[in-house]
Amino acid sequence: VQLQASGGGLVQAGGSLRLSCAASGRTLSRDNIAWFRRAPGKEREFVAAIWRSRTFYGDSVKGRFTISRDNARNEFHLQMNSLKPEDTAVYYCAVNPGTLIYSSISTPRAYDYWGQGTQVTVSS
Repeated sequence: VQLQASGGGLVQAGGSLRLSCAASGRTLSRDNIAWFRRAPGKEREFVAAIWRSRTFYGDSVKGRFTISRDNARNEFHLQMNSLKPEDTAVYYCAVNPGTLIYSSISTPRAYDYWGQGTQVTVSS
């Protein structure tokens, strides 16, 4: 299974970006999917997930970010609006193929497959 993350870039504060994660080698339609991020000098942070058709968000992105999936394209996305400088990080997509329990949704080690990361930089 390979995940390819894309869509990162440089944007001014208040702007928007849409990240994509394309999968090959596996159909994602029933998998649990997520986005994490890692800022310089910080731990990997949970951003958003779809678990059993329900969406979950980290507190710092609620109301600004939206996770979605496109089963026809075997992709999933992260729409990021009202970006802030503190959103600057490398963003990673991740997949758990069905064994994820509720209490582990935001736990990086619960995910089996990871994309390579895409850099998002928000300037003030």
